[in-house]
Amino acid sequence: MAQTKSAIKELRKTKKRTIHNKAIKAYLNYLEKKFLKAVAKDKKEAKAIYNKLQQALDKAAKVNVLKKNTASRKKSRLAKKLK
Repeated sequence: MAQTKSAIKELRKTKKRTIHNKAIKAYLNYLEKKFLKAVAKDKKEAKAIYNKLQQALDKAAKVNVLKKNTASRKKSRLAKKLK
């Protein structure tokens, strides 16, 4: 258990960040599943979802929830599936 005030504060910050980052990752997974289902059915809908997913991946990479290369790799692979 943390002893100093700064260590206790750091634990509080870590908990908040963890919750926030998990929420972002859950949203990304939701969009990805929705996209994969849409690719099988309707290309037009899949294109719209892909645009939202692309923006979300870029934003997650920007705030360091995901690494930049991870976001790029996911976008690339999903774009291949769209074609």
